[in-house]
Amino acid sequence: MLLKMSAKAKPDETLYPSECWEELVLSPRHGVKLARDHALSLAEPGTQSYISGYRLYLLIASPVAILFLTLLDSSIISTAIPRITDDFHSTLDIGWYGAAYQLANACMQPLVGKLYTYYPTKTVFLFFFAVFEVGSLVCGIALTSPALILGRSIAGVGAAGIVNGLLAIISGSVPMVKRPTVVGLGLGIGQIGMMLGPLLGGILTERTTWRWCFFINLPAGVVFAAPLLVVKVPEQFDKSTNQPVVDFIFHKVDLPGFASFTPAAAMFLLFLHYGGNQFAWFSPTVVGLLFGSLCAFTVFLWVEIRKGADAILPLRMIRQRIVWCSCLVMAFSVATTFCSTYFLPIYFQAVIGATPIMSGVYLLPNIISQLAGTVISGALVGKLGYYLPWSVAAGALLTTGCGLISTYSPTSSKTSWVAYQTILGLGRGVGMQIPIIALQNTLPERDVSIGTSFMMFGHTMGGAIFLSLAQTVFTNSLRALIPVYAPSVDPRAVIAAGTTHEGLATVDESNVAGVLLAVCKSVNRVFYMTTGAAFAAFCFAWGIGWRNIRECKDGGEGKGGQECADEG
Repeated sequence: MLLKMSAKAKPDETLYPSECWEELVLSPRHGVKLARDHALSLAEPGTQSYISGYRLYLLIASPVAILFLTLLDSSIISTAIPRITDDFHSTLDIGWYGAAYQLANACMQPLVGKLYTYYPTKTVFLFFFAVFEVGSLVCGIALTSPALILGRSIAGVGAAGIVNGLLAIISGSVPMVKRPTVVGLGLGIGQIGMMLGPLLGGILTERTTWRWCFFINLPAGVVFAAPLLVVKVPEQFDKSTNQPVVDFIFHKVDLPGFASFTPAAAMFLLFLHYGGNQFAWFSPTVVGLLFGSLCAFTVFLWVEIRKGADAILPLRMIRQRIVWCSCLVMAFSVATTFCSTYFLPIYFQAVIGATPIMSGVYLLPNIISQLAGTVISGALVGKLGYYLPWSVAAGALLTTGCGLISTYSPTSSKTSWVAYQTILGLGRGVGMQIPIIALQNTLPERDVSIGTSFMMFGHTMGGAIFLSLAQTVFTNSLRALIPVYAPSVDPRAVIAAGTTHEGLATVDESNVAGVLLAVCKSVNRVFYMTTGAAFAAFCFAWGIGWRNIRECKDGGEGKGGQECADEG
């Protein structure tokens, strides 16, 4: 006799989505085993047909090139920031040029994951890239610092879907055992954009104007996106839906969670930005922002608990140790990336007196070693199978590199510039794709896009929070140290002048050395903070699991990583 499965008989939905159990018919003889097999067949429909050879590389060439462009955009502004602060007299906004981008990116991640789960990958990918292009245009024509921040926010919304889209394309095209190599290759090529960013930004800033750091995205974007328009992109699973996007947003997207999280995050970042800068820490404005952020975050948690599986951050996913550890490793690692990208140019241009071009050249050891580490670790993980050792090693290298860079002084040698940045870059490169591989190896394919969005949420929020913290540390340190090393100089005048060597030329010659020392020590304090973030990444790296991807996926145990998920 066949029995309809009752609600009480449903096994734990933390592993199998609720939709997998609808209209499920059980045989008492086979019991839960039949239910589990049926649920898995619904969660992972069909046998995935992978591609290889030149077809694979032709497929991923366009999204990798677009990733190259977005990563170029993330670093090209670093060597332009000192000139931007000179034009807009906006030293206090340095952190916001990166934080606005990251905050907008983070707020969009839950929607990104849902869109990639229910709609064609190519359509969603091209939509987000078009938004990124609009943001680049706004940045290029900005006449004020707030307008530039707005443009960075729009670009951040667009960039939110790029990495997730590339990983979705790779997941639908490549078996798990080969993904570390392909992901490493794709991210490695993309990292060339980050490698060239500071140098290209320096050339454009010095030879033309910093605005071309953003205008360059427009023609290049058209060229890079064109091939994707005519290429068929395989899907990870069936995404056939006739639901209009507007209906989808209202029925599938956690709008109350989205509406409560966004102000909570924005007020918290404003609290970090204004505290000790424009306003005293205990001023009504700063205290009000903190209180408002806590209230909005409390509402957000309440909404998420009530929404259950439909929440913006599904609890069934967050409960898995590998998922939240991978997210935290990514968040703390990217904190070191963005802080070094934004504040090392200040050291080279303000303290050393380098031109924007030479500042970009001095950053090359950091970026080249990161590229090498990314490609090498991706290949070795695919060859050996285990990813935990690489994540731990990356955390150790990051901590060492940040700690050494925090010792830079106005008289540091070029050897130390190269050596310390090489250690930092290797740490960033070796660990870059490890959290992604751990997550893809743990979650069923249907959950990979949402899980990746959760990780990118941690990635972008980590960058936004730590950039705001770094800005606060930097400006507060300047206010405290300039009176110590250059007592006759007004700290407010130095902050308003900007952070290029030319911007500090207004300082009396007898006080220049003291001001430069204060700027250098302020950058040092930023790297004290990033050293702590790197050590946190090292600690959480131990929680991503000792798994062999050659056994857990595509090795006979079934597709989707379910066996791995059951083990942990």
